[in-house]
Amino acid sequence: MLPTKQLADLIRRKHGVLVQLSEVGQRQKDLVERGDTATLLKLLAAKQTIIAALQHVERELAPFHAENAESRIWSSPAERALCAEQAEECNRLLQEIVELERRCGEQMTARRNEVATQLQQVNSASQARDAYEANRIPTQTISPPTTA
Repeated sequence: MLPTKQLADLIRRKHGVLVQLSEVGQRQKDLVERGDTATLLKLLAAKQTIIAALQHVERELAPFHAENAESRIWSSPAERALCAEQAEECNRLLQEIVELERRCGEQMTARRNEVATQLQQVNSASQARDAYEANRIPTQTISPPTTA
């Protein structure tokens, strides 16, 4: 296989993986917004497989990064243009994915902080109730004296 054919194939594969990752990112965003932690954890586990596939493609692309792009011999200018277009689309998708991840992370942090605040309030209320109960004078029933 010509190196440029291999490069074009790898760029197509990378694009496909990034499209999948983008779709999973959108579902992740929806789950974070809904607060569906159980489903989110399952989705994140599945997302790891997609990330591993992306890493695999990136390792295969590594030798091409060292090459001079202008010295590559393409079978046609159209094939070169298509590969360049897909590579640009990959870069755009990757930027969108990174931004989506950042926003999801911020939302999850905010949700975690809200839950922590609520737990602290519940704990404070519980401590106040316990303190009130500890300071309460128990009601004693007075028994009449026994005569003997």
